Formats: sequence, structure tokens, C-alpha cells
Amino acid sequence: MLAGITEALRTSDQTERAQRLSSALSGLVPHRALAMLVDGCDRAPLGTAGDRDVATRITVSDLARLGAAIGTAPHWQGDAELAGDLRPVVVVAAPEPSSVLVLVREGTNSVPAERLTTLAEAWSLFAVATQQTFDRATAIDLSASRAAAGERLRVTTELTDHHRVALTGILGALRARHLDDRAARQTAVDLAATALVDLRSATTHQRALNDEPLTKAFERLREELRPVARYAAARIEFAGPSGRSADAPVPAAVAHAARAVARGAVLQVLEQGDAGRIRVAWALGDGLEVSVRDDGPGTDGSPLGDDALAESARALGGTFRAERVPGWGTTVVARIPLDDATGVDTTASDPLAALRPREVEVLTGLADGLRNREIAEKLTISENTVKFHVANVLAKLGVGSRNHAALVAREAGLGPSRSLRAA
Repeated sequence: MLAGITEALRTSDQTERAQRLSSALSGLVPHRALAMLVDGCDRAPLGTAGDRDVATRITVSDLARLGAAIGTAPHWQGDAELAGDLRPVVVVAAPEPSSVLVLVREGTNSVPAERLTTLAEAWSLFAVATQQTFDRATAIDLSASRAAAGERLRVTTELTDHHRVALTGILGALRARHLDDRAARQTAVDLAATALVDLRSATTHQRALNDEPLTKAFERLREELRPVARYAAARIEFAGPSGRSADAPVPAAVAHAARAVARGAVLQVLEQGDAGRIRVAWALGDGLEVSVRDDGPGTDGSPLGDDALAESARALGGTFRAERVPGWGTTVVARIPLDDATGVDTTASDPLAALRPREVEVLTGLADGLRNREIAEKLTISENTVKFHVANVLAKLGVGSRNHAALVAREAGLGPSRSLRAA
């Protein structure tokens, strides 16, 4: 199920997501058809999969009605009117983001309560990750630059990794032999609840642009991997920075990239399942060095060293290498320079030179003291698109808040004297 849900999150196409999610959940809850509705996906809010005679007849109104019918309950099963007929269904709803999942069951046998609980927690996590990735995906138009596309890929990869960590931890608890059924279920619910809170705050973390103490950055990595480390088959060891360099500040972009490399490498080793020990180490020298070593077979089939991990380091001008020693394991080492990590020259004579025309218009709105909704109305774009542009503006100006960006804009000549214009 973990691998299937992870694959579902890798695509931005709503129909493809529904098909992959249906395959992933088929073992947990056998079903003929699946339909899902997630708030915030304006272009394709409804996703369906399964029996075409049923799936193609399900409407947004059907899901909205079923979601409203179960009220505040996280899940419900029974017979309901759907796609023009009375059918046995399972309905799962999440309040934030507002979302509904409907499974048309195979046969009339009821689904056990513990499976419904697992389904509800998995759907809550999936809905949050889906909304956040669509928030970014829908904001990028056909003329988006390569930098914007790269940022979208980074955010999607990071959110997917967080989701993989959460699901790996939940499955690890449910499979733990030293936990009885009740303890395993309670642990899984606790992990899911914690992961849900973490996912909801992920956007705030991703927008942090100030320098981050090295030890704090490493501790965040340890916390992110705690759910999987607790019940993983392999022992995960952490060797953080030491000495005077431990408290050195590093750019937030470097910290993000370092965590992405380490987190992705650990998850790949755990998914491969042939290592008994994993060591994660950070050290500060000419740049930040990240190393992940396992004691697996060390063959060419090792998951470590793939292009996605390398790209996280190389995107900031870093280097990446993988070394495999048969019988001893695999080691990957990424070195990320600390200088010019953001790629933004905030000392330039024109601080707005890096902004695109639309971003200048959004920044003008910030300088005028407008809220996102008001900027969206003036530019005739969606509020989600405004949020995307605001995040880009903060990153390019090298500031950490809307107020700071507005101050930079006013000093550069933007402000109440200039009006927003629609494209």
C-alpha cells in the first residue's frame, strides 16, 4: 500500500492519481470503483477509477452530498444512492482540506472497523499532500521559467518524501511483532495524527528563508525520520556536526537540500529492505557534506545514487557521488556549497531585477497593504496563484515576511502610487 500511495502522489493528473490510489487501496478495502474530491484542485476537482459503468457516472454533486451526509464522522459504510443506483459504499471525509473519498464495495460484507480507521488516516494524509502539490502545480502557467519548474519539482519531491516517511512509520508500527493489536493501532493513529500536523505546517517550513543553525537543521532531519526509525527493520544511526562548526549558520536552501538528500536516501534503503544498518552523517568543511551509508549488498541494484538525489545537491552547485562495494554496502556523499545558495543577489542596485512582471504586480499589491484575496481580484487570478507568486517574491528578494517584502518594494519606488493591472 505504501508504494502505491507514494506512486499516486507522483503524478499531478487527477484521474491518474485516482487510478493509482485505487490500486493501492484494493488490498485494504476491495472495491469496484473509487471517486475522490479534494478542495483546492480547481482544474479537475473530481477523480474516478475502476468500473467504467459506475465511475463515469459519479458526479461532484454525488460526493459533496455523501460528504455532507456523514457530518463530522471520519468514515461511514452502508448503502447509498450513487451513480443512479443504490450501492454498498464506504465514505471517508476529512475537514481540512475539505475532501471526500468514496469506495463502491465489492459485495455486501462490511469492512472491519480497524481497516476503516487506517483508511481514514491514510486519506487525511493523502488529501493534505494532494492539496499542497496542486496549490503549486496549478500556479505555473505555460510560460513558467525553468527555475519555477525546478522549484515545483523540489516541493513535490519534499512533500512526497514527508508522506513516505509517515506511511512507512505507520506500516512499521502495524507490523511490529512486539506490539499487540491494540497498541499497534494506537501507535499508528498517533503517528498519523502527528504526520498530519507536520504536513499542514510544511508550507511554512519551506518558505523559511533565513539562515538556520547547523545543529537545528540536523535535528529537524532526525525528527522527520523519527517515525520510520522507531520501527524500521534497519537500525538508523545519526552522526551530527560537532565542534565549533556545530552552531554555524547555513542558508535555508542548503539545509533543505541536505535534508532532501539524506531523507530520500534513507527511505530508498528501507524500501529496498536488504540493509541492517544505515548511518547518516553531516559535516561542515568547504561546504556541507552529507553522507549516507548502508551495509547492504553494495551491488549495482542498490537504490542509492539515483538521479533525484543527485539533482537535490547539483541544483545548488554541489557535487554527488555513490560508491558501491560488493558485500560491504553503498555510500553516497553530497557536498553543497554555502555561498550563493539562493542564487539571489540581494545587494544588487535593483533588488526587483530578478522578478517577472506578474511578480512585480503582486509585490505592488503587498506594498499597497492588500491581502491575497484583494490582489487576486485586481489581477483576475486565483488566490492560490497569488500565494505561489508571493512565495517566489519572498525567495527572490531574500526576505522572510510579507512586511519585509513590502518595505523593499517601497524603497524601490513601488507603493500606493502604482496600481495593479490585469494581464
